[in-house]
Amino acid sequence: MNVRRLIPATAATGAVALGLMAVSACSTSSAASGKSSDGKLKVVASFYPMQYLAEQIGGNHVSVSTLTKPGVEPHDLELKPRQAAELNEAGFILYLKGIQPAVDKAIDQSEAKNKVDAASLTKLEHHGTEGGHSHQGEEAGHDEHEGEAGADPHIWLDPVKYAEVAKGVGKSLEKADPDHAADYKKNTDALVTKLNGLNTTFQQGLKNTATKTFITTHSAFGYLAERYGLDQEGIAGIDPESEPSPARIKELQTVAKKDKVTTVFFETLASDKTAKTLADDAGLKTDVLDPLEGITDKSKGDDYVQVMESNLAALQKALGAK
Repeated sequence: MNVRRLIPATAATGAVALGLMAVSACSTSSAASGKSSDGKLKVVASFYPMQYLAEQIGGNHVSVSTLTKPGVEPHDLELKPRQAAELNEAGFILYLKGIQPAVDKAIDQSEAKNKVDAASLTKLEHHGTEGGHSHQGEEAGHDEHEGEAGADPHIWLDPVKYAEVAKGVGKSLEKADPDHAADYKKNTDALVTKLNGLNTTFQQGLKNTATKTFITTHSAFGYLAERYGLDQEGIAGIDPESEPSPARIKELQTVAKKDKVTTVFFETLASDKTAKTLADDAGLKTDVLDPLEGITDKSKGDDYVQVMESNLAALQKALGAK
């Protein structure tokens, strides 16, 4: 004869409560340690270029989330309460000061132990004037979206500077999670080798061109232009939503004619209206030059390297590479 032992309701309720408390305690402990439930270092990246570095260097030892979802223009991001809480639970935060004011503020206020500003890992420069051409219309973007003293934050579009940042991120991860330091170093070396190869490809691909000048809606390519001896002419400024003045449009039409410009570039995450208007008025073509602030279904590549290679192909075509 089987006898079923009945547990009083109060005892059962108490057992469930104890179980929930145990689970809650584990979750709280995990969050406080900056580790996910499976023991991986919780890394929060501000937007795609930082996410790519974290994933490439962190490998299997990190759990990476990004504050800027695919298709969202990073400059305008406003954080939700849940995202602010996510920052407090992170074991490692990787961001680029000067790109996203709301994110910079939230990170300053977060309780995370390891916060790494990619802008501090390389030297930032000013690109208000390039190739002797004054970039009118950029001032609207300077104060709100750029880093200290108006420096250009778009360092990831130069593979050499991006490699410098990668090295710094690798060392920071080694300190934050010393148990896996050897793997972080190995992954960093592999990524730097990949970025050095990309730099060589750009150097060779842009060595001989019919013109050195390119026009783009978003003045994000100052470092790239400087690295490979090109002249970037921005329609607006660092802020992709800035509207150019009529005088700037007229100036660009003159530049296009003088420097034999063939193409006006626009980007995937912002409107192409201004680029197409300028191109139509000046009899020019349009094409995409991706500032790589996010990867979407419309991106010409699945990751940083692939999209950069697409950018190179677009520049070669527009500049008449030989």
